[in-house]
Amino acid sequence: MDATCVVLRAEGGTIADALLATPVGAEVGLTGLAARADAGELVDIDGLPVALDAPTSRNGSVFLYRDLPDEVAVPFDPEILYDDENLVVIDKPHFLATMPRGRHVTQTALVRLRRELGNDDLAPVHRLDRLTAGVLMFTRRPPVRAAYQELFAARRVHKEYRAQSASPGEGLRGGTRVANRIEKRAGELRARVVDGPVNAISHITRVADGFHLVPETGRTHQLRVHMAGLGVPIVDDPLYPQVRAELAAMPDQGDFSRPLRLVAAVLAFTDPITGQDRRFVSRRS
Repeated sequence: MDATCVVLRAEGGTIADALLATPVGAEVGLTGLAARADAGELVDIDGLPVALDAPTSRNGSVFLYRDLPDEVAVPFDPEILYDDENLVVIDKPHFLATMPRGRHVTQTALVRLRRELGNDDLAPVHRLDRLTAGVLMFTRRPPVRAAYQELFAARRVHKEYRAQSASPGEGLRGGTRVANRIEKRAGELRARVVDGPVNAISHITRVADGFHLVPETGRTHQLRVHMAGLGVPIVDDPLYPQVRAELAAMPDQGDFSRPLRLVAAVLAFTDPITGQDRRFVSRRS
């Protein structure tokens, strides 16, 4: 697991004061911070040791390792769809986060792949929600990472999703285009549709075996919000159209019987390094 970067927002006190005012610092605690400082494991952006009693500066960065939380093991493994000198493409299972965040660290696709392939340079090019399964792409080495990330930033990647809903959605057989503005604020579970310039566009069509979704943009929870807004919420979505706390808590209690029925089914693009046309298809349901 990579070190956590903590950006210090306060000034006029000590490094210890500024760290303890952050969620990560509060989690580690003063005793934990002192132990890391004594071991030389509290460093600045240049890798130099940081003293807790040193004065802080606004927007300074401190790097430290967090203790691993207790995690319920996700009983599904990523399947490698493609592997070469630049890329690793997997079929991510439901419930496995893309990369460490919050209480999910070892139970993430990134950590599992790094361990399986013995490559600490592996990094995700994009992300999938923890509850969403499907095609997820990683780079093997840092020099090529920016080229693949630019594909997503410039919207030169074609993405298709499959979803299931308990609502029939017969009126969507001809397809519909949803365009609105979605915002998700830090600390809030749900994204919201708000007034303002459009930043979220999805094409949604009812097909024989469910729904075919093609996003033009990639806002957090975009497809889940758009499906719920059309009156066809995705099966076993714990957040939309309303929060269902009991469903959200099931995986952390070891119950993986009700996955969100959303799969990143297709990822297609022209490889920026080789010029080859790539198309990867999920086998998940």
